Amino acid sequence: MARTEPVPVSVITGFLGSGKTTLLSHLLKRPDMGRTAVIINEFGEVGLDHDLVSSATDDTILMESGCICCTIKGDLVDTMRDLLARRAKGDLPPFERLLIETTGLADPVPILHTLMGDPIVGSHYRLDGVVTTVDAINGDSTLDSQEESVRQVAMADRLLLTKTDLVRDPVSRCDLEKLRERLKALNPGAPIQEVHDGEADPKTLFEAGLYNPETKSPDVARWLREEAYHAAQHEHDHDHGHADHHGHDHDHHHHHHKHDDAFKSFVLTCDQPLAWNVWVGWLEALVASRGGDLLRMKGILNVDGLDRPVAVHGVQHLFHPPVILDGWPSDDRRSRIIFITRNVGADALKAMLDAWAQPGASVQ
Repeated sequence: MARTEPVPVSVITGFLGSGKTTLLSHLLKRPDMGRTAVIINEFGEVGLDHDLVSSATDDTILMESGCICCTIKGDLVDTMRDLLARRAKGDLPPFERLLIETTGLADPVPILHTLMGDPIVGSHYRLDGVVTTVDAINGDSTLDSQEESVRQVAMADRLLLTKTDLVRDPVSRCDLEKLRERLKALNPGAPIQEVHDGEADPKTLFEAGLYNPETKSPDVARWLREEAYHAAQHEHDHDHGHADHHGHDHDHHHHHHKHDDAFKSFVLTCDQPLAWNVWVGWLEALVASRGGDLLRMKGILNVDGLDRPVAVHGVQHLFHPPVILDGWPSDDRRSRIIFITRNVGADALKAMLDAWAQPGASVQ
């Protein structure tokens, strides 16, 4: 019988040569990755170990581990719908997770839009997270030369430093630490994991969404990772010898990295509850005016008249349906919203919310 709850989807992205294919081929061999479907661009790129293949057709391969691999036919929506139909008919095993590997030049945003914008796809799948691979040896130069690579890092829920087993001499290790700091500056909320020989534990890659898979309940602190943004901001303020009076805008300036300055990550907080129509009006105004530059936004809102928080999550112009949570994760009742943007600073968003907010509301 097919599962009724949405299938979690993880997007695996990263620039050309950053190790996506090696990572994926290792994951497909793991017994604990059974009941996983994988959408890839070409089977040949993955280097499947044919001893581990139990059956194959033109567009689908079933692995001994239980993984289902399929190639993209037409567009992504058609492929995802086809997987659902074949699972419902019993032509495919009842997969419980979907991985989508992007091409090395791909922007992950259109894939996230597919998950959020197509009604059939959106009702049967849910975004778990974006996993971005970064080459430990060439990652710094790739970030310098390819803005798409910076966007892949900024969009990530998990960052994987690949080929670290090849970084042995002290100079290279020093360069690796500089790369790690650069990744933290671009995306403080994404945990960074070193990957040796393409091996990674699925437990550390997946379950990046709002719901804890073990308790089936929301885990806001794990999802927002708000403390990582505050820690990064504290480090930034210390480096610059002063503190922003708002205390939350995280805006590193790496003048020798031409793309990094455009990408910003920060937390907005609002001390008092606001009416739902104020929150909606503000978000709609943001999307209308700067939607293309709001790479990701997620947070919990204190809505006037509700004693429970509302979780919101958006990618550029599209938002997941709001979720009313069972309760607040702590005694802190402030609204907290994390933004990752391109060429949009915290002050502009604060000013817009101040314009929509009721008198007396304090936006930080």
